[in-house]
Amino acid sequence: MNEEIRIDLTDKEWPLDYIDHDREIVRAIVFDDKENFYFVRAHRDDDFGRATLIETSGGGVEKGEDLNTAILRELKEELGAEVEIICKIGVVSDYYNLIHRHNINNYYLCKAVSFGDNSLTQEEMENFHLSTMKLSYEDALLEYERCSCTKVGRLVAAREIPILKRAAELLSILN
Repeated sequence: MNEEIRIDLTDKEWPLDYIDHDREIVRAIVFDDKENFYFVRAHRDDDFGRATLIETSGGGVEKGEDLNTAILRELKEELGAEVEIICKIGVVSDYYNLIHRHNINNYYLCKAVSFGDNSLTQEEMENFHLSTMKLSYEDALLEYERCSCTKVGRLVAAREIPILKRAAELLSILN
């Protein structure tokens, strides 16, 4: 059913001095029975500047953790969601030149089974003011566009819009 996609992106927003570390990340396109999609909204004011973003839920893979366990944990923490993993969509390799980091983003398509309380970290609450967004496919694309007025917003949109489009293709095949 699914041939995983591979996307390699560069950071054209900040100059490249050097990259000194990789970060293994899991992220998910989460949908429900009515084909609503679930994202997080982040308000940030840090080295990347002031920005409001839409982003898929996810985060770093912990030492000794496999990717499936990591995505289930991250979705529970950020969205309060129990999910069924449908498939892996693919991998997006991108860079944050400003913080000298290479990101290896492993994307999954996940169906929401239930929602409960999230368990955001203190940093996520204080530094990023994360909140959950439920959007249609079209509204999600518009929101990514709207949030692309900042450098970090453009980096996130370049990474996530192709994945969202692939998720919609996969859902049309499933239905």
